[in-house]
Amino acid sequence: MRLLVIEDNRNLIANLFDYFEARGHVLDAAPDGVTGLHLAGTQPYDAILLDWMLPRLEGPEVLRRLREEYRSEVPVIMLTARDELPDKIAGFRAGADDYLSKPFALPELEVRLEAVLARTHGRNLRRALEVHDLRLDLATLEAQRAGRPLHLYPACRKLLEVLMRASPAAVPRDQLEYALWGDEPPDGDMLRSHIYELRRSVDGPFAEKLLHTLPRVGYRLGLRATADGE
Repeated sequence: MRLLVIEDNRNLIANLFDYFEARGHVLDAAPDGVTGLHLAGTQPYDAILLDWMLPRLEGPEVLRRLREEYRSEVPVIMLTARDELPDKIAGFRAGADDYLSKPFALPELEVRLEAVLARTHGRNLRRALEVHDLRLDLATLEAQRAGRPLHLYPACRKLLEVLMRASPAAVPRDQLEYALWGDEPPDGDMLRSHIYELRRSVDGPFAEKLLHTLPRVGYRLGLRATADGE
């Protein structure tokens, strides 16, 4: 499961990362509402944990704009110390799927997440991404091709997930860079180096290539199309 945490409390963010990453999930964090809205609207997440009191843009407004402007139906649980009934009603009317008052127990949050996902997507949640004979298990983050395990660095694994979610569509370079580094990409063409490592793992031992470069566009994962270039 890939989660976005929109929260400005660093200690809470650290606790959430420790708890959910230990259970095999992938997390991103945004410290303010504007950054959180951008990530939520442009990146694929299974669920979002959203604080109410945020710098730059408060949680209910982030949620309202996510629903109305981005037409996103991603499940959202609001996490807030505002536990009065009018606040809860406002949160649900903004588009929240659940509302959890601070302080809360992490196991309770985990159960609520599972319940929200089950209600939103049904009991048969997507547990793996598959493109041709390539498979990425979203629970364990283990990748295989033709049944053979692939050994990937974390950056390559994240690139693979983004490319697999978008397949067969191309993913622009700037979107891949944002997935790895946010608004602060490193100097030099580090993306090319990570793509090289990913291609070596995914395609190196196999005759049929899946990772393709589209000049002046970005990269695409899937069976070759005649317009692809390398």
